[in-house]
Amino acid sequence: MTDTAPAFVRMIGIDYSGAETANASLKGLRVYMAVGGAAPQEVAPPPSPKRYWTRRGIAQWLVERLAEDIPTVVGIDHAFSFPLRYFEVHGLLPDWPAFLDDFQQHWPTDADHTYVDFVRFGTVGNGAAREGSPRWRRLTEERSPGAKSVFHFDVQGSVAKSTHAGIPWLLFIRRALGDRVHFWPFDGWDVPVGKSVVLEVYPRLWSADYPVEDRTPDQHDAYSVAAWLSTATAEGRLLQAMTPELSPPEMAVAQVEGWILGVPWEPAAKPKRSTKRIAKVGRAGSGGGKTTKAGYVNKNGQEVLQATDLPGSDHNQVVYVLRCGNCGHRYGANSSDIWQRKCPVCGGGAVGLAF
Repeated sequence: MTDTAPAFVRMIGIDYSGAETANASLKGLRVYMAVGGAAPQEVAPPPSPKRYWTRRGIAQWLVERLAEDIPTVVGIDHAFSFPLRYFEVHGLLPDWPAFLDDFQQHWPTDADHTYVDFVRFGTVGNGAAREGSPRWRRLTEERSPGAKSVFHFDVQGSVAKSTHAGIPWLLFIRRALGDRVHFWPFDGWDVPVGKSVVLEVYPRLWSADYPVEDRTPDQHDAYSVAAWLSTATAEGRLLQAMTPELSPPEMAVAQVEGWILGVPWEPAAKPKRSTKRIAKVGRAGSGGGKTTKAGYVNKNGQEVLQATDLPGSDHNQVVYVLRCGNCGHRYGANSSDIWQRKCPVCGGGAVGLAF
């Protein structure tokens, strides 16, 4: 971040639940805003026959607010991007602005009368050409307990539909405002002073810290986001939450996949392996047929997670799932290649096999 912390004046929290069309009035779409040090207040949609916000209405309202010369931080609770594996499988450059354009062309969920399921099942768009596996998770999701894959549809607590419905509206805001708005961390980890910022949040991280009172779950999620952003800004904790303690390769991955504000930078499950330990394990497992055993780590820090029943790209080979001990990236590899494999993301290795 810059030496001078961004002095945000307005904090907006948006709960983005629901899975209908862009113009559908949804009870799960809620907006709360805190100005200065005041408590967050719910923002009602503009007067109309519709009682609740629509996705289009929220996007248009945000464009109007963010066009004002009032530094604002906006937290929205859906994913802004997809796992790096998605980019690899579909042959996409690891470039977020290009991803937004490509996704909207295949998943035009911002169009009138278009449900996410219409694209999923081939009625409109070309979702079949841009699908993902529910086994794929972003680095930030792996470090956030309870967070689900952006491709995990039709389960309780899923963010898949809201994400697929919401991403085209990020493109809408970006096209309308250009560089007036900073999308964190895609436009960089540093937010210029005086500029507004839009970022991804996960209300579950903070909602238990505030009394529910008479709010519905959707209202309370939006309230909690605005309240936490307001308090964190006043206390200087927002700057800390937006300052990465990731390794350079992890930072590069996160600027493609995105990051959930407030998710710990360090893995919670187990400590990082030291370089010395990685080298030792790699040597110990370099012979005797041990390279395909789960837990084996080669000399480049690539760990074997599991075998699959998928055929590899070489004769009589099967695909094994590997994970980089440096950046956490998961990818498939032929069993015969495990001993010398390098990470495709941070180690300059070949693109992994699909699994």
